[in-house]
Amino acid sequence: MPEAPSVVPEAPDVPDRVVPLQARGLACGPEVPETAGALSVVAGRIADMTDLMDDWRSFLVRWSQEWADAQDPDAPASERHVRDEEPVRTRWLGFPPASEERIRALEERLGHRLPPSYRTFLAVSDGWRHAGGFVWLLAGTDAVRRHEDAAGLAEYFPADPDDDPTPEDVLLAGMWERALQLDVESDAVYVLLDPGDVDDAGEWAVYCYASWRASPPERYASFGAFMEAMYREFHSLQVSRSKSAGAEFVNATTRALDASVEAARLDVLGGRYERASASLAEAIAYGRPRATGLRDQIRRLLGETYLVSFDGLTADPLYAPEFLAVPAAEDVWHHQDRPSSARHLGGASDEVREATDEILRQVGDGTFRYTAEGPFGRAVEEARELARWGDGDSAWRILRAALPEWRPIGPEHLAPVGLCADPLLGPLITPERGRELLATPRAGQRGDTPAPAADLDPPGLAWLAEGDPGNFLTSYRFVLVESVEPAELPGRIGAPGDAVLNAPTTLWDSRTRFPGNGTVTWEDEALAAVGRAGPGWSFAFEAAPVGRFDERWFVSPGLAASRGTRAVTVWSEPSRAHRPGVFHLSVTEDGEERYAFTVRATSVSGRGSVPAALDPDRLFPRDDAHAEGLGERRALEALAAEFGVRLPRFALGRGRLHSFRTRPWNRPPGPGEGYVTWGVVRA
Repeated sequence: MPEAPSVVPEAPDVPDRVVPLQARGLACGPEVPETAGALSVVAGRIADMTDLMDDWRSFLVRWSQEWADAQDPDAPASERHVRDEEPVRTRWLGFPPASEERIRALEERLGHRLPPSYRTFLAVSDGWRHAGGFVWLLAGTDAVRRHEDAAGLAEYFPADPDDDPTPEDVLLAGMWERALQLDVESDAVYVLLDPGDVDDAGEWAVYCYASWRASPPERYASFGAFMEAMYREFHSLQVSRSKSAGAEFVNATTRALDASVEAARLDVLGGRYERASASLAEAIAYGRPRATGLRDQIRRLLGETYLVSFDGLTADPLYAPEFLAVPAAEDVWHHQDRPSSARHLGGASDEVREATDEILRQVGDGTFRYTAEGPFGRAVEEARELARWGDGDSAWRILRAALPEWRPIGPEHLAPVGLCADPLLGPLITPERGRELLATPRAGQRGDTPAPAADLDPPGLAWLAEGDPGNFLTSYRFVLVESVEPAELPGRIGAPGDAVLNAPTTLWDSRTRFPGNGTVTWEDEALAAVGRAGPGWSFAFEAAPVGRFDERWFVSPGLAASRGTRAVTVWSEPSRAHRPGVFHLSVTEDGEERYAFTVRATSVSGRGSVPAALDPDRLFPRDDAHAEGLGERRALEALAAEFGVRLPRFALGRGRLHSFRTRPWNRPPGPGEGYVTWGVVRA
């Protein structure tokens, strides 16, 4: 490696806002979006070699000076490395530039013309020290060599033709043999420049591999992109190193990044979350404080949960009551017995830890309720009552209208993220609605109001006929009751001694949390979810009932439900290989059946005067009575039109509803009637 220069390249004036160079076109490293205003430094389509050399020089001088300023001059000798003495003294991490003759000699030795960004880098500095945190010396012209699978890793990344490898797999498999090795001193990190992975601008990809990372090699589109990533890594690591030493890592770059974080915060509040998210991602790559906590709020509202931690906000006494509930609810929804706070409370005070226990208890018990101040808080309460009975679309419209009135509880608060932890309102925050929420200006900020997200519930009942064999709504039974509130249904058709509403839960979870006691056929109690079925109607609905419909034993719950009103009862079972499908409809009024019909395969039986709109012979013609659910669909469409009713698909499939156990839907055997039960016992 050449000796360090006696004259360091002149330091450029670094403005508070670093001028973005991405307009020149060089791709950034992984996971850092290309956006106007990002703090990218080197990159681009090589249009003018002189300009690119100026870019490299400015970039490398800035990096060197920031590195030198971060070193502790009072550090004991045991903590300093001899290789760092020269760059600390000269404030330059590089070496003298390589002459054109040296670069051409290297190209002749390798048999390749070097890619533009690496070739121009060498013309500015013939090698580099401290590329990131784990590569201490990068090769100059005299130390570049062919790797030739010196790491012995080719066998672990084969491109087996039998595995139908992708083009990327093929490139990686051959990379180990043909690549040039650039690392000279490192913490077991390989930096490999691949002449077989070339883009349209002539840039070679760089692969960086460290076995201790337990992941495949990281690919960078060019040497320039690799160096940008290492500069970000330097910044990210230095933040924590300086903090551990009782110092603060501050320079023009960090000040510009911190200003971009604050601008991003205001952008999010103004509804410009996409632009803000990109700026925050750039700041996160540089290790800037605040950025992760802010961006995690955006990510969570967009439906992302992986590695969403809110970065310390869960341990802050101001924010913990709202933010801690969100990951705790994820624990519960992923069927962990109890939510845990261990990974979210680093550095929390005893006061916060005590309050945390109550938050976790509420989340675990399903009693957590998101609250907010002012008009938005009142809208939350109104929306929760609507969602409680299945009207999620109306609940969302209430929340959406009140979003401009939402106010943050502190400067790190971007949106009502706590909604995601509310057991009734959380399921309503789909990624589409999360985007609408984020795009809505709030907290006094101005901006364009986004187009509303589509409703989640289709009208009517016909959607029930769309179930596929893997859908637990394929078979179902329900009762619709007119002029009766949902909370009153247990008193009408609840199981004797058990006429109470259970806490809201999903249909699946309700089966395990509120198991029945029936052991014989006529103890066919339904665990029914309840809610509103349109203006003036309530429903009790059971998906995938265990019992089967048999007219000989069937006792309609509509008889008891219709005291002083009307009730509609439906029981539908799909066709199976060994038995035909069944669709039953009965309408009762004031405790008496008015009419009913049952369709089984092509057989139709009925009682009473069925209205023409519900005539089973019209709805279930013999040629397609159960084909592809057409008859069922027609019957459900006609039923919805006749009574003006609907059922909430989203609440039944993905939301949480109250439930209760109904009285049996079948009668016990009468005198002289027999029955047979059978079971399987494992020997």
